[in-house]
Amino acid sequence: MTIFENKPDYERFQKLLYTTNSKETSKLSALVNIPHRVWNIDRGETLVNIGSYSLMPNHFHLLIKAKGKDETALFLQRLQLSYSKYFNMKKNHTGTLFQGKAKAEHIYGDKYLKYLISYIHLNPIKLIQKDWKEKGVDNINLAKKYLNNYKYSSYIDFLGEKRNESKILELEAFPNYFPTSDKFEKEIFEWLNYNKNETFK
Repeated sequence: MTIFENKPDYERFQKLLYTTNSKETSKLSALVNIPHRVWNIDRGETLVNIGSYSLMPNHFHLLIKAKGKDETALFLQRLQLSYSKYFNMKKNHTGTLFQGKAKAEHIYGDKYLKYLISYIHLNPIKLIQKDWKEKGVDNINLAKKYLNNYKYSSYIDFLGEKRNESKILELEAFPNYFPTSDKFEKEIFEWLNYNKNETFK
């Protein structure tokens, strides 16, 4: 089902990515109702390191560096519960918004990690061309322009745009594969020619 229906939904989730990622208190998520305060709060120590993310209409992708099993589970629980409460109140619904446990995959090796960063950031291309993974991108320039204007992922943060949402990321906890925005953009689009049969592990 669609979990992000409009701009306020996406922006709410981005704020929750920031506020629920804290060891200090679970009550920080309530500050999303005070827009001018959200990005200026002192979260203290975070539960996880977020390396990249992408929000799609019916799901989301997160690249997380775990600090501990319990901390990762707590972060995801807070994040999903806080957004579910918001969404259900808005829609006058009850029940679970996110079905089952989050699908998690361990990352082994630099090449696979670099691929996943690209995969996460390229995901929104599906919104303008559903079959791009099977057939390839029809128009590279259009795809780049779309991603450059897609505000609900960390793609533009990697390109160097300074915005409040950049605070979601803790890139110092991850290898610096992309020292410049040009290198990031070049390498990420090289994965469009990625051979699906290649092994990364």
